[in-house]
Amino acid sequence: MKTIAALAVAAALFAAPMTVQAAGHVSETGVVTIESAHDAATTIDRLAAAVEGAGAKVFARIDHAAGAASVDLELRPTVLLIFGNPKLGTGPMQAAQSMGMELPLRVVAWTDAAGKTFVSYNDPASVAARHGVPTDHKAVKMMTGALGKLTGKATAAE
Repeated sequence: MKTIAALAVAAALFAAPMTVQAAGHVSETGVVTIESAHDAATTIDRLAAAVEGAGAKVFARIDHAAGAASVDLELRPTVLLIFGNPKLGTGPMQAAQSMGMELPLRVVAWTDAAGKTFVSYNDPASVAARHGVPTDHKAVKMMTGALGKLTGKATAAE
């Protein structure tokens, strides 16, 4: 019963309307990629604001390009945001504790050689399937919707 109540709370947190850019393509490997109208740092800042605005928590921000520079290597802008909501993520982990290696959620903003910026993340249904969690699990569907809304808000030109 607690799980159902937690899912209801999580649904309310992620139900706020957001402007969504055209959905990204899910590759054969389960990676969703969406072009951003902003540079990588701004995209991640916008994503962090959207995450916190939806009631979730940002756990970490990792600047891979800064890490590369710290050892005298070059890497185009690549910034990872790790975030989540235990009310949403606990259900899939109850179904398969190995999901803990996939959660909290992660989105990377990166800039390609042509100077275009993208965000990429693992499709929650693909991740769930790898761990034997039904892809129609309510929390998996909610994660999919939340990631679409949050990354749409982060990448939109507005």
